[in-house]
Amino acid sequence: ILAAFLPQFYGSRPPPRTILVSHDLTEATLIEQGLAEMHKLKYGVSVMAPQRGDKKRIIDFVAKNAQEALVRHAIERAGDAAGLAKVAEIFGLDEAPQRIEIYDNSHVQGTNKIGAMVVAGPEGFRKNAYRKFNIQTTDTGDDFAMMREVMTRRFKRGLEEGHQGDPDKWPDLLLIDGGVGQLNAVMEVLDNLGIADDFAVVAISKGPDRNAGREWFHRRDEMPFQLPIDDVGLMYMQRLRDEAHRFAIGTHRARRGKAMIASSLDEIASIGPSRKKALLQHFGSGKAVERAGLADLEAVPGISKAVARVIYDHFHGS
Repeated sequence: ILAAFLPQFYGSRPPPRTILVSHDLTEATLIEQGLAEMHKLKYGVSVMAPQRGDKKRIIDFVAKNAQEALVRHAIERAGDAAGLAKVAEIFGLDEAPQRIEIYDNSHVQGTNKIGAMVVAGPEGFRKNAYRKFNIQTTDTGDDFAMMREVMTRRFKRGLEEGHQGDPDKWPDLLLIDGGVGQLNAVMEVLDNLGIADDFAVVAISKGPDRNAGREWFHRRDEMPFQLPIDDVGLMYMQRLRDEAHRFAIGTHRARRGKAMIASSLDEIASIGPSRKKALLQHFGSGKAVERAGLADLEAVPGISKAVARVIYDHFHGS
């Protein structure tokens, strides 16, 4: 297995001079020659299984970490199976869900609005199925309108692409970060699309003290309820919700960072991406560029005296 893995792993990346492995490989010489020829290396590659010294200690350390990671993965998978079974029991599903979609929205006072969809199932989190939505809803801070937009875009497209009923692409369960208002917004969209009965929908809201373990669960036409703090299903759904929140916040921060960089420099026709990057790296912010003197602007690498004059005049007047 290891002999087949090395050429595959280093097929798209240049190998180091020394590759340490846990045991001797009869194919070591062939692998060394193949990697050198594949990447047209000017240096030799050595595949070795150290028996003593620092390199042996490195291999032992890596093997120990790999074994511990494998155990953690097995425990997590077992936990996922138990969590899925408990979720099915809690919500009266016929079987453990194969695809759960978790939704969370993020914004700051209605700006840089992001909707996030995280997907989980028996195999754990399916990160290749995560999706982000750049929300276009114009109503500043209207969380319900944002949720309606996300649901409409997600499921209208799914219907158009023929995903309905496909267990790999169509959910068994939706978990919504929010309360009754978000639940109603979601159900309104699903009703309009005629798919409200396709899967279970649950909104999860935090209690007044916002402590983990005090969550309320909301479903259409049912009384909200809480679960015991040590409930396996509760802990599993907390992990799903936290992952959706992490993904939403991370995506929102990335978008907000791009928006901040798109400063008043964008108003200057002669300032392209490379010059803007040079200015921001030199001064630290768009505001600092605005306050800079002509000599300071001329000192920026890649900014000519003529361009510096254009920038200075833009902010200070000709």
